Amino acid sequence: QVQLVESGGGLVQPGGSLRLSCAASGFTLDNYAIGWFRQAPGKEREGVSCISRTGGYTYYTDSVKGRFTISRDNAKNTVYLQMNSLKPEDSAIYFCATKSSCATTFLGYWGQGTQVTVHS
Repeated sequence: QVQLVESGGGLVQPGGSLRLSCAASGFTLDNYAIGWFRQAPGKEREGVSCISRTGGYTYYTDSVKGRFTISRDNAKNTVYLQMNSLKPEDSAIYFCATKSSCATTFLGYWGQGTQVTVHS
């Protein structure tokens, strides 16, 4: 069965950290770039970060630069999003998705999402 599974979300205070994981089963992640997206209630889906197939290229939206770090461990078939200095505006459901490259907009496989809530 082909699927992506996100984990690592939760409730954290402002300034705290979380590490999200995006694990693949049924296919090999290293054939794809992986994007992280988020969607808060009443807001559009937002592209947060992306990592190329080899990890040699990474992208971050301006609002998370310097706070979030994307990485991948192809041996574990997993991509991570380390989120530091979290702010209430980072609260959202976070999804990962496969892409042919970070430059493309077409998304392949999606996970079910993991909830991140930043609240004091």
